[in-house]
Amino acid sequence: MQIRDLPYPDPGDPDVRSGPRFLIWLGRNQLRGQLKSMSWGLLHQCSLAGLPPAVGFAVQAVVDRSGSRLAWSGGLIAVLGVLIALGDTMLHRTAVTNWITAAARVQQLLARKTAELGAALTRRVAAGEVVAVSTGDVEKIGWFVEALSRFAAAAAALVLICVGLILYLPSLGVLVALALPLLALAVLPLLPRATRRADLQREKAGKATELASDTVAGLRVLRGIGGEELFLGRYRRASQEVRKAAVRSARMWSLISAIQVLLPGVLLISLVVYGATLARDGRIEVGQLVTVYSAASLLLFPLRHFEEIAMAYSFSRPSAQRAVRVLSLHRTDRPSSVEATPTGDLYDPVTGLMAPAGLFTAVVCGDPDEAGRLAERLGGHAHVDADEVGNGAEDSTENGARDRADDATSEQKTPSVLLGGVPLDELPLDSARTAVLVQDKDPVLLSGTLRELLDVPSSGRVTAQDALSAAQCGDVLDSLAQASVATDGDPMTTRITERGRSLSGGQRQRLALARSLVTDPEALVLDEPTSAVDSHTEARVAAGIKALRQGRTTVAFASSPLLLDLADQVVLVHRGTVVAVGAHRELLHTDPRYRAVVTRETDDEIAVLTSQDAIKRIRTIEEVEERA
Repeated sequence: MQIRDLPYPDPGDPDVRSGPRFLIWLGRNQLRGQLKSMSWGLLHQCSLAGLPPAVGFAVQAVVDRSGSRLAWSGGLIAVLGVLIALGDTMLHRTAVTNWITAAARVQQLLARKTAELGAALTRRVAAGEVVAVSTGDVEKIGWFVEALSRFAAAAAALVLICVGLILYLPSLGVLVALALPLLALAVLPLLPRATRRADLQREKAGKATELASDTVAGLRVLRGIGGEELFLGRYRRASQEVRKAAVRSARMWSLISAIQVLLPGVLLISLVVYGATLARDGRIEVGQLVTVYSAASLLLFPLRHFEEIAMAYSFSRPSAQRAVRVLSLHRTDRPSSVEATPTGDLYDPVTGLMAPAGLFTAVVCGDPDEAGRLAERLGGHAHVDADEVGNGAEDSTENGARDRADDATSEQKTPSVLLGGVPLDELPLDSARTAVLVQDKDPVLLSGTLRELLDVPSSGRVTAQDALSAAQCGDVLDSLAQASVATDGDPMTTRITERGRSLSGGQRQRLALARSLVTDPEALVLDEPTSAVDSHTEARVAAGIKALRQGRTTVAFASSPLLLDLADQVVLVHRGTVVAVGAHRELLHTDPRYRAVVTRETDDEIAVLTSQDAIKRIRTIEEVEERA
C-alpha cells in the first residue's frame, strides 16, 4: 500500500481481543511494507557495518605502505557511502509510509465504527475519548508499526556484525558479542515505571485542558457571579500538577538515556584498553584493533532502535487498548423478514403514545429529559445499551457477563416501537434510519457549504428550497449571501463554520430543521424544533412544517402554545405514560396537568386559581395565539 492509494478499499476486520493483538494484526496486514522497510534497513545497517573493515584495511595499508590496497580501501569506502545514503533514504521513505498507512487504517476503522454505531457510540464511550483515540493514540500506534521494521533490521544487523567480529577477531569479538545483550536489555526494568509516569502526565494534562475548556466556555457566567478568580486558581493548581508530573516523567526518561550512553561508553573504554594491550603484545595488528573499535562504535547506532521499540511499545500498547475499546463495540442487527420500509402509525407500547400516519402530532412532557429519552426511543435508539451495542473487550469479564444478563432481561421486558405494526428493532439498520428520523434538541452542523449541508440521503420529494422556506430560513440565506465569496452572492456556496459557530442559535436550529425536512423520512421526530427562535418565527416555522409534511407522519416534542395549536392532535405524557390526547384548546380547558405545563403554572398556583381566573387566563393565551 502506497500513500497515494489511500484510503483503503477495505481496512479489514481487526483483532480486538486485546491491545497487543491489535498491534500484531496491524503489523501482519502491512507485512509487505514491513519486509520492504526491513530490507532497506538491512542494506543501511550492513553498509554501516562494512565501514570499519574498510577503514581498518586502509589503516593497515598505510602501516604497510601499500598504495594499491589503500586505493582499493578508498574505493570500497566510497561504494559503502553510496549504499548507506541509498539505504537510509529508502528506509526513511518506507518506514514513514508504514506509519502513515497504519494510522490511516486505524482512522478508517474508527470512522467505520462511528458510522455503524451512530448515537450509540457515545453511550458507551465518551466523545472526548473517541477524539483522543483518532488523534494522539493513532499517532502512537503508527509509531510502533513504523519502528517495528527498523528494529527488526537493527536486530538482524547486530547478529550479523557480532558473528562477523567473532570470525574476524575472536579475542575481541567475543567481548563485544557478550556485552551487546546486556546493553540492549539494561533499560527494560525501567520502562514500566517510565510509562506509568508518562500516562499520569497525560491524564493530568487532559484534566487541565478540560478545566480550561469549561472555564472559557462559561467565562461570561463566571464574570457575572464573580467566580473568575476561583476557577483561575483551580486551573493554576491543575497546571502545576501537570508540570510536576512532566518533570517526574522527564527524570525517568533522562535516566534511561543516561544508561544508554554510560554502558556503551564503558564497553568502548574496556575494548580500547584490552585491544591496546593485545596490540602492544603483538597478538593483533593495529588495523584489526581499529576495525573492531570502529565496529563496536557503530553498533551503538542499531542499539538505539532497541530503546526506541521499547518506548514505542510502552506508549502504543495503552493507545491500542483504548482503540480496541472503541473498535470492539458492535451493533447486533437482528435478522429481518421485512423487505420494504414499513408505513403506518408510529406506536410506542411502553408509554402508549400513538402518532397516526400522515398527521402532525405534538407531544407535551413536563420533564425535558423524559421528552429526550422518548424521542430517542421513537427513533429506535433507546435500547442501545441492551440489544444493539456490545463490548467485546469487556464481555470477557464477570461484570460483562452480568451486564449481558441484565441487558437480556431488559430486552425481554421492554418492547420495541412499532411502525405500521413492524418493530423497529427487527428492521435492518439502514431501513430503520430511513423510516424514522430523530432530530434532537441540539443538532450538529458540520462544516462546509450550505449546499453540502443539505446534500443528504433523501426521498427526492422535498427540494432544498422548499425545506429552507418551510424552516423560515430567509434571513439566514440573506446573511449567507452577504458573506458569500462567490461573484453571484449565492448563499448555497457560502461556507458554514464548524458546528455553525458563525450563526446564531436560532439560525443553526432552523438550518438543521431544513436538513431534516429535506430527508423526508416516513416518520419525522423533532425534539423542541423551535426552542431557539422568537414567537413570531416559531408560529411560521410550525405552519411550514405542517404544510410541507402534509400526508407524512410528524411528531414534535414541544410545550409552546403556538406550535401545539397547529398540531392535528396533542398528546400529554406524564411520568412515562400517555394520560391525555386531544386538541390543544380542548386540553387547556379540561386537563390541569396539561395546563400547568403549557402555561408554566405551579401546583400551588393551580390550587388557588378560581374557575373564573382559569377561564380568563386560557382566553388570554388563546388571544395571544390568534394574534401570532
